[in-house]
Amino acid sequence: MATPRKTAKKERKKINLALQGGGAHGAFTWGVLDWLLENEDWEIIGISGTSAGAMNAVVMADGLVEGGQEGARKALTRFWKSVSAAGETSPFQRNPLDVFMGNWSLDNSPMYLAWDLASRVVSPYQLNPMNYNPLRDLVEQQINFERVRSCKEVDVYVAATNVRTGKIKIFANEELTLDAVMASSALPHMYQAVEIGDEAYWDGGFMGNPPLFPLFKQGGHTDVLLIQINPVERNELPHTAQEISERLNEITFNSTLLRELRAIEFVTRLIQEGRLDTDKYTRVFMHRIEATKDLAPFGASSKLNPQWEFVELLHDIGRQAAKKWAHDNYDHIGKQSTLNLDHEFN
Repeated sequence: MATPRKTAKKERKKINLALQGGGAHGAFTWGVLDWLLENEDWEIIGISGTSAGAMNAVVMADGLVEGGQEGARKALTRFWKSVSAAGETSPFQRNPLDVFMGNWSLDNSPMYLAWDLASRVVSPYQLNPMNYNPLRDLVEQQINFERVRSCKEVDVYVAATNVRTGKIKIFANEELTLDAVMASSALPHMYQAVEIGDEAYWDGGFMGNPPLFPLFKQGGHTDVLLIQINPVERNELPHTAQEISERLNEITFNSTLLRELRAIEFVTRLIQEGRLDTDKYTRVFMHRIEATKDLAPFGASSKLNPQWEFVELLHDIGRQAAKKWAHDNYDHIGKQSTLNLDHEFN
């Protein structure tokens, strides 16, 4: 009887992850991470994140320390279930017609519309003078930051925006605290600025959503996989005040990312032309898993809807997107970019 042939083990690919913020839409990123962690073909060596992306990053690091890749998957599942459970008491709920029609946005929620209007004329210092933030309590309960700071399996970087200087702040290693993560997700119209030491911080999306540069090492090459959940382009012209505001937010939160991608394209071109020393400058192979076409129909207000059925849907979309991307691009990792930056900008 013939001996069965052994299937050759695939090479384990090293990759860095850059995770965008986007509220409940961060569950899409959870799905991507869940698939990557489930498959031994991938080794995540660095991760940067902003807002919901920062939360996914530190939860994953916490889980890796506690129980390896399976521990990270369990930690992410536990975290998103707790987010969904906390959302059950939120005043922002879909109206009965939206529930019946399967519409996940909050555009017709009376409380959401009232808050949206109030937030344009009254600051969080007036609306919430005691600075109560239930998300802070949830993050504190779900994440062991001592474990996060001790994580050696993956480098973690969290971005926030310095309110006074307008510059980006990257929190890493011993700086990875509850305050750092809350600073990364402190939208100015929703929360008071988070004060750390002598400085105050707002959401990192204004200056890096997500930041790419912390993932670059000097010389050689590195692969960066961008998990993008905020659309860069929209075909529809916004007409209502709400649509205009939402589109302005998308443009603002993508602007720094686009600048970094343009800089990567420029440096890559100079390296290819032999005009830069590859011992000093990193050759960055860029990759992207995007959810913009899948998430755009849900509307921006659905970012505040953590209902479990919706979170599960986003998670499943993320897993499928990761599976398809890996199938199409596995052989290119470490060799070339699969995101055509020249096409993106020209």
